[in-house]
Amino acid sequence: MQKIGFIGTGVMGSGIINNLLKANYDVDIYTRTKSKAEPLINEGAKWFSDPKTVAQNTDVIFTMVGFPQDVEDVYFKDNGIFAGLSAGKIIVDMTTSTPTLAKKIGQKAEEIGVESIDAPVSGGDVGARDGKLTIMVGGNKKAFETLKPIFEIIGKTSHYFGSYGAGQHAKMANQIMIAGTMTGLTEMFVYAKAAGLDLQAVLETVEGGGGDNWSLENYGPRILKGDFKPGFYSKHFLKDLRIALDESEKMNLDLPATKQAKKLYETLVDEKGLGNDGTQALIKLW
Repeated sequence: MQKIGFIGTGVMGSGIINNLLKANYDVDIYTRTKSKAEPLINEGAKWFSDPKTVAQNTDVIFTMVGFPQDVEDVYFKDNGIFAGLSAGKIIVDMTTSTPTLAKKIGQKAEEIGVESIDAPVSGGDVGARDGKLTIMVGGNKKAFETLKPIFEIIGKTSHYFGSYGAGQHAKMANQIMIAGTMTGLTEMFVYAKAAGLDLQAVLETVEGGGGDNWSLENYGPRILKGDFKPGFYSKHFLKDLRIALDESEKMNLDLPATKQAKKLYETLVDEKGLGNDGTQALIKLW
C-alpha cells in the first residue's frame, strides 16, 4: 500500500482522510493550523510542519486547499511539495483550481520524473464523508490507473478526461450545472413561500418528480432547518464560477445564466460577507 500525504484538512479533505485511515492507509497530513487537524491526528494521521516534509515521507501526495493561490503556494514555495519530491512519486491536486495551473504543475512534475493529475471532485461534505465523491481526472493516465484503488475508497465514480487541466475543465462544467440547480432551489422556495404553500410538502413533491436534483435533496432540507453550515463554502463556489466564466471567455462562449449566478453569489459573499456559509445560504438574499 502506498503511503499517502494529504495537504489540506478542511470540510472535504477531512472526510477523505478519514476514509483513507479506515482503509488502513498511513496518512501524513499538513494544515497551517495544527489544532484544526487534531480530530484526524486522534484517528491516526501524522501531522507535519510543512508540505515539503510530507512530500519527502510519502508516495502519493494529495492536495485539497481553498484557492488557486493556495495551490501555487503549497506546490512551489521553498517549503512546498516540489521541494520534497523525488522521481517515481505521484501528486494529485483535488482542489477546484484553474486548468492553467494544472498544466504548470504537470509540466514541472514531468521535469523531475513525477506523475501528476488534477482530480477535482463533486459531492460536497456528504460525499466526502461517505466515500461517494465523483472524481474528474486530467493529467498522467498511468497515474490515474495506479490510483484507481484509492479512488474507489473515496469516491463512487472516477472519470479520466485527458491531459493536464482536463479534470479542471470537467469540474467547471459541473459547477455550471450546480449554478443552475442552486438558483432554482432558492427561487423554488421563495416562490412557494410567497404562494403560502407548505415548504416541506413542496420539497417532497419536487423530489418525486422531474425537478429532482442533488442540490434539492442535500441542501433543501438544510434550508428548511435554517442550517447554513458549509457542505461547500459560498466563497469557494464564487471562486469556481469566476474560473468557469474566465475559461468560457477564452473559448468565446457567453453563459448568461452562469453570469447571473455569479452576480448573486457576489452579493452574498462580497456584499453580505457570508462567504463562510454554505452555498445554500443564497436563500438569505431573500
